[in-house]
Amino acid sequence: MNKCLLSAALLCNIGASAQTENAGIGTYFSYGSFAQKSDTLNYRIIKPEDWDVSQKYPLVIFLHGSGERGGDNEAQLTHGADLFAANRNKVPAFVVFPQCMAGDYWAVENVEQLANGRIFTFPEREKMNTSLGLVYLLIDSLQSLYPVDASRIYVMGMSMGGKGTYELVSRRPDTFAAAIAICGGGNEAAAAKYATKTPFWVFHGEQDDVVPPALSVAMARALAKAGGNPKLTLYPDANHNSWDRAFSEPDLLNWLYSHSK
Repeated sequence: MNKCLLSAALLCNIGASAQTENAGIGTYFSYGSFAQKSDTLNYRIIKPEDWDVSQKYPLVIFLHGSGERGGDNEAQLTHGADLFAANRNKVPAFVVFPQCMAGDYWAVENVEQLANGRIFTFPEREKMNTSLGLVYLLIDSLQSLYPVDASRIYVMGMSMGGKGTYELVSRRPDTFAAAIAICGGGNEAAAAKYATKTPFWVFHGEQDDVVPPALSVAMARALAKAGGNPKLTLYPDANHNSWDRAFSEPDLLNWLYSHSK
């Protein structure tokens, strides 16, 4: 485990509540929170129906975009949650939707605003942003709480969560069986840490005026250069909300769940 996280110690997992709430897409999402000292990461979780402690199930971490940050433990279900709710009985899995704290970001990134757009850079730093650091630790906690198949842990994210996906995999290169990054970007040099270990499916809209599609193209190129075999899907007529198209891909979840360590 990352040394800076080990020094943080004092972990407390409150776990997932048995209560559920209709979030507009069904009563599938239990509440949970994970605390480390004074920081708390809220999350919602879909559990396999009638799950059996003697069996092992996949674990999926879904990282939302910047518009869903906060503390209500509900906004992070805006995009993507209905996809997993609709497929709950097809592939039983624990699917977790953590909520990034207000004002925080999943990935370490710098943004320079120019007259003709924005420039994103992703510096490598020893310490993660607070919310992603809690997700890092939450993965271990979930494996102690639930019968998770350690060979079938996945991460996917969109926009800010797409960026967080690249960073989380780079921080835990031996953890994830596969990853999906939608309209994100990341540190190209860090791709060598995980290119041959974690298959990626990368998505972006070519008309994206929020996060440049060149960032996804660059990450796919870096993964391939480092020995990986990423899938890259560009939508010529899609803007930033390319996640709508990605979530409609008929083979998306089949591709994700087909991989194991």
